[in-house]
Amino acid sequence: MTTTATSFPDIFSRPVVDGLITRIDRITPESRQLWGKMNAAQMLAHCSKPYDTLYDAAYQAKYPPHTGVMRFLLKLLVKPTVVGPKPYKRDTRTAPSYVVTEERDLRTERNKLVGYLNTVQTAGRSTYEGKMSYSFGPLTADEWTVLFYKHLAHHPRQFGV
Repeated sequence: MTTTATSFPDIFSRPVVDGLITRIDRITPESRQLWGKMNAAQMLAHCSKPYDTLYDAAYQAKYPPHTGVMRFLLKLLVKPTVVGPKPYKRDTRTAPSYVVTEERDLRTERNKLVGYLNTVQTAGRSTYEGKMSYSFGPLTADEWTVLFYKHLAHHPRQFGV
């Protein structure tokens, strides 16, 4: 498995992405959460939110990127958790724009998330070096790897995958 300087599996590596897709494919409508409130389809929709901030114009129009004081506070208080080495704790609060409460179709949400993973992997590490984050400003490719991979390790684990 390819890892980054941060010791997280490299989200830009095809084998890493294929491994994540394999885990995502193991989630079914019958999968039950071990903690939290989301069902499987809602969880997959939630996992797409970081990608929506980069690739979904409708999402971007509804939730414009943070700026000014809010971005400063997010960088200071939240960024170390999101791109730091520690795994997320169970029942960690999520950003309001990432909350998914409405019912979703699991197949649709799986396909969307897998599409995003393939988009990131195909775009490659150089595309993400210095790429602007919705909440934190520019991130390194290693920080993007941690942000994406850590989130996709946490939530399938929530469903026993």
